[in-house]
Amino acid sequence: MCTAVTYKTKDFYFGRTLDYEFSYGDEVVITPRNYCFHFLEQSNINNHYAIIGMAYVNENLPLAKLHWIISDSEESITVESVAEGVKIYENPIGVLTNNPSFDKQIFGLNNYMSLSNKAPENKFANGIELEIYSRGMGAIGLPGDLSSQSRFIRAAFVKMNSVSKNNEKESVSQFFHILNSVDQQRGCCDLGDGKYEITLYTSCCNTNKGIYYYTTYDNHQITAVDMYKENLDGKELICYPLIIEEQIKSQN
Repeated sequence: MCTAVTYKTKDFYFGRTLDYEFSYGDEVVITPRNYCFHFLEQSNINNHYAIIGMAYVNENLPLAKLHWIISDSEESITVESVAEGVKIYENPIGVLTNNPSFDKQIFGLNNYMSLSNKAPENKFANGIELEIYSRGMGAIGLPGDLSSQSRFIRAAFVKMNSVSKNNEKESVSQFFHILNSVDQQRGCCDLGDGKYEITLYTSCCNTNKGIYYYTTYDNHQITAVDMYKENLDGKELICYPLIIEEQIKSQN
């Protein structure tokens, strides 16, 4: 469940999927600079940077076993809390999924070093004539299943080979194409009792401009929320419920 990636053109983009069997009621939430944060183990924080992201506004949820990716336009790190303590890893790929731990995820890429975005060469054996019968054969062996290990490998391959122009529309479009490569369709991951894990939403944030984009499982139209169009010096959360119904444009 869940894949996160980074992407850099003229601006820096950061986003994720949320793969789960139900929605908690996620919203795009803008946290202004003067919203008070309450903590159990330290004093309140009354002033901070403004924040935009996807959230479920609730103070009463249990702790979850999470993996974290922390990124800026230059580098990424992965933070994991495990039985041995907090582990911090450099993340040169700028991709994150779930278990196994990140060191095992990054090591697993060694098994796929022969993959390429170019046509393959025949190195099978001397004297055996083999031919390229399709485009894209350089990526034969790229995992296509829904496990977190396979999603990590697939997202890493797509992200590291992605090409787009520097303008906003093409950059955002390409970002969604990267994450759509690990999209989970209803019915393919059966959890029992009529429940299926699906990609509830896919998000992309332009961290330079403070614009948060998203799509949902039933709404493939990209929706945008610009945090700088709001009062960022306030004290109350600003919430935008997700547009979840499909938006279809008729041409005739």
